[in-house]
Amino acid sequence: MNNNITTLQQISAPVGRVLLASIFFMSGLTKITSYAGTQGYMDAMGVPGMLLPIVIALEVIGSLAIMLGWKTRLTAFALAGFSILSAMLFHADFGDQMQMIMFMKNIAIAGGFLMLVAQGPGAYALDNRTATK
Repeated sequence: MNNNITTLQQISAPVGRVLLASIFFMSGLTKITSYAGTQGYMDAMGVPGMLLPIVIALEVIGSLAIMLGWKTRLTAFALAGFSILSAMLFHADFGDQMQMIMFMKNIAIAGGFLMLVAQGPGAYALDNRTATK
């Protein structure tokens, strides 16, 4: 039984990292392809649109780092903060049920990233290769 748990943990870690980070990868790519619209939305919400390149870099590069298990704790901490900040800036209209759901989605994602901060990347991560050298 212990062997099954180990196998399950080894498979769950990289799959979990990919699933958790994929939303940011896709979101970053969408922001690239709809740059002007995203920049306008940010400005309309009171967030300077000139920050969009930083947001795109964090989402795309950060998600790839999480997927690969590279600099996992640091990147997960940054993405957790980003998730909480975007929830507060863009989804805090609790009178709108969809915005409340989006707010809670961001908070749940932040929780997942904080688990990576606490537990590390798990199996099949580049962090594991550099930690032993």
